[in-house]
Amino acid sequence: MENWTEWPPREALSRVGVPRRRRVLTWIVRVVLVGVFLTGIVREEALHGWGYAGLGAGLAICSVAVWRCFITTLQQRFWPSVGLLTVLIATGGVAEWAGSHVAASGLWCVAAVVAVERLPLGPGLGVAGVAMGAYILAGREALPTAAGAVGAVLLIGYSLRLDEEARGAGFRLLAQERAARQAEAESAALAERARIAREIHDVLAHSLSAQLVHLEAARLLIESGAERQLVLERVTAARGMAREGLSETRQALSALRGEMTQPEEFLRDIAASEGARLDVTGRPRRLPAEAGLAVRRVAQEALTNVRKHAPGAWVAMEFSYLEGEVELSVHDGGARGQNEGLAASGAGYGLLGMRERAELLGGTLEAGPDREGFVVRLRVPA
Repeated sequence: MENWTEWPPREALSRVGVPRRRRVLTWIVRVVLVGVFLTGIVREEALHGWGYAGLGAGLAICSVAVWRCFITTLQQRFWPSVGLLTVLIATGGVAEWAGSHVAASGLWCVAAVVAVERLPLGPGLGVAGVAMGAYILAGREALPTAAGAVGAVLLIGYSLRLDEEARGAGFRLLAQERAARQAEAESAALAERARIAREIHDVLAHSLSAQLVHLEAARLLIESGAERQLVLERVTAARGMAREGLSETRQALSALRGEMTQPEEFLRDIAASEGARLDVTGRPRRLPAEAGLAVRRVAQEALTNVRKHAPGAWVAMEFSYLEGEVELSVHDGGARGQNEGLAASGAGYGLLGMRERAELLGGTLEAGPDREGFVVRLRVPA
């Protein structure tokens, strides 16, 4: 619905985004119309001698008035804009009094077109009505011809207005799209920072918590006067955890740089070190870094839980390349005893962290007991 008191958008009034070819074509049309206008005045033969000098001065004044009107309408200054259009209407009246109906009609039509095109629609139609009313009152054409001319002028002004409003709306949409892209890029950067923080936290928390357990045990052994060999075993275990944590940190950073090896190779290595059985099914393919990291972390956490809660149990791992996703399942044969040292340590981020990681990627994680022991099953898009 048209708003009769609202200015056209500033983007439309400023002609922002108008192609160069369009601007050149617009100036060509203006030059042609001015040529036709001046030719009509000369052929009318209503002016003589100083009359042409007065006409030239009047047209110069009107040209400046139109140029200034383009500026004041861009600034949305209503009364100065109306005043400048009044200059055109008044000059047209002087030209009509001097006997040049062509000059008067041209100035009145220009005033009407600019008013409808650049002023709020209601006041613009009012100014155009004054200008075209003067044209009709001049009475040089038959009423049907004059009415047709008035309708054509108003239609031209309104068409220009619609064209500029459409271009202004397109420019605003483009600006909004650019702002949305910038916000999306900022959001992606924040998400990437969060992902980096999560990866480093998961690696270090898992490694450091295990080191603390062994170092605390070594401290207690020293205080109780235990044998040197027992203390050395604890310190050696802590050193191994530190090396493992450093290696995992390097892997995480490599993954963030897109340099991580495929999870299938990692699973084979970790299965061999833990004495677990690994079956790989489906057609291997390169996975996104996020999906590969999720598979690695879930495998590590699941095997850590086996060491903590079911030491000595058999472990079977299956990694499957499915249509549009991958699946990892870690199945153990149930507890054979409890490793108190590891059971007392934190698991880094545990099942809750694994589930959150899977959901962030649009996947799922299921974990729970079955008939033989405990199973962890991860599915992530890839």
